[in-house]
Amino acid sequence: MDITKLGVKEIKERLERREFSCEQLVKAFIENIERFEGKNAVVEVFSDALDKARSVDEQIRLGIMEGELAGVPIIIKDNILKEGKKASCASAFLKDFVSPYTSTVVEKLERAGAIILGRANMDEFAMGGSNEKSVYGACKNSRSDSKVAGGSSGGSAVSVALNMCACALGTDTGGSVRQPSSFNGVVGLKPTYGRVSRYGVVAFASSLDQVGPITKTVEDSALMLKVLSGKDEHDQTSLNAYVPDFSQFITGSIEGVRVGVIKELLDIVKTTKYYPNFNRLLEFLKANGASVIELSIKNLKLVLPAYYIIAPAEAASNLGRFDGIKYTTRSKQAGDITELYAMSRTQGFGKEVKKRIMLGNYVLSSGYYDAYYKKAKKLQLEIDKSLNEAFKLCDAIVMPTTLGEAFELGEMNSDPIKMYKEDIFTVLANITGLPAISVPYSKGENMLPLGVQVLSKKLCEGDLFNLADFIEKNYMEAKYE
Repeated sequence: MDITKLGVKEIKERLERREFSCEQLVKAFIENIERFEGKNAVVEVFSDALDKARSVDEQIRLGIMEGELAGVPIIIKDNILKEGKKASCASAFLKDFVSPYTSTVVEKLERAGAIILGRANMDEFAMGGSNEKSVYGACKNSRSDSKVAGGSSGGSAVSVALNMCACALGTDTGGSVRQPSSFNGVVGLKPTYGRVSRYGVVAFASSLDQVGPITKTVEDSALMLKVLSGKDEHDQTSLNAYVPDFSQFITGSIEGVRVGVIKELLDIVKTTKYYPNFNRLLEFLKANGASVIELSIKNLKLVLPAYYIIAPAEAASNLGRFDGIKYTTRSKQAGDITELYAMSRTQGFGKEVKKRIMLGNYVLSSGYYDAYYKKAKKLQLEIDKSLNEAFKLCDAIVMPTTLGEAFELGEMNSDPIKMYKEDIFTVLANITGLPAISVPYSKGENMLPLGVQVLSKKLCEGDLFNLADFIEKNYMEAKYE
């Protein structure tokens, strides 16, 4: 048995039965990290991981092992803080930054007994959809070295797909958990905005960012969300909402479930070569007792432009703190304080980050704020209201996660607009704060994974998990070897 193929739930159960030791498990994952070093998914293995594994084994021996994730090795994205460990956001600007404190999500994982194994590659400051914009170099797709891993949480997705860990954490601002999960054939969740604390996570766009797990199964995703959720006094945007056992919502049946399909997005799907794949899934859902309802969302075509106004505007504000003074690598050529700011930011930030900061400052500037940012925020409220109305007619909404399979490395670098259009199906959940999950459902023409996305009402992740789990376990096109 290859123990690295086991998911979160199975690892916990088998460790308790002493079928293998936690030290053996961590060593096996580290061997896979070394074996797939060329994928460039994991940028650092934490030196204390094996010591923590031995501690778990001692707890098991003494019969005092506690925690829902006791002994489960997890990799975190390079923008999530753990005290005493580097968190560089895959940027030259933060290459030597060591976290002075631990993020709430990592605290929750460690309190539940998880072992933080290392940190994963990403697009610089989470700005990108391919994981090519990294100071560590591009992360490669788990199934093809010539294809992108997806971004910005590409390293997290590849590390799960290639069994370098049991689970990984990513962050999702416009699809950065779900898109790489789709490209690599794993399960990626963006929870309801505010369901999971953002404290100790380096901010990109504060009204859109959300931490989410990348797992091997939907059941593992439900388990992880239970551990990660909850109100946090350090994050005023976190919700004081009841945290259920999400796995209890998985029934094994979709009889009577009302599945919504958004007409405006379906029209886009119909223009792609993968419409037959998606249509077969809809027919499968109907054959298993679900009803499929067509919805129309006013102004949906403006969601992507609105996202690319709001996200850069918030990024420009958030990244203002990186000035070469406190956190970051400062320029050695600067002659005075003004030059220090300018030269440090010029030398520290990569091209994509600079582009988004400039765009953000533009839409926030005098004379353009009302024309761009204010209108985008107004549209955001209108779309949110429309989705709330739509959920009166359905229990969940389905759509492809991406336009297609993982694309070639370098393919989009000369056409940023084409790259941004890749987010067409994912940004809706971020703009509205809805929970969304990507689960593998089919294969493309190159036999690479395709993911389908399931959205549910805010704080109703149980509906999302039930439908996604049914697809995962029963839809044969989703099966991979």
